[in-house]
Amino acid sequence: MSATQAVYSAQGDTVDAICYRHYGSTAGITEQVISANAHIAKLPPVLPTNTLVVLPELSRLASPNLIKLWD
Repeated sequence: MSATQAVYSAQGDTVDAICYRHYGSTAGITEQVISANAHIAKLPPVLPTNTLVVLPELSRLASPNLIKLWD
């Protein structure tokens, strides 16, 4: 994703579910989304319906490091 976006949670949504729908993955991404949304840390795992969630542009540092078995 190239720019910051915002979405509202649907009934039964979790931060992980929103991340997976938007970014296609959750590894290392959920933490960045929670960091961009300090208010979410105080909420239960299943977000209240219509909770605003800012979806930031992801930093390249969050991508997992790949280990090469052969060089």
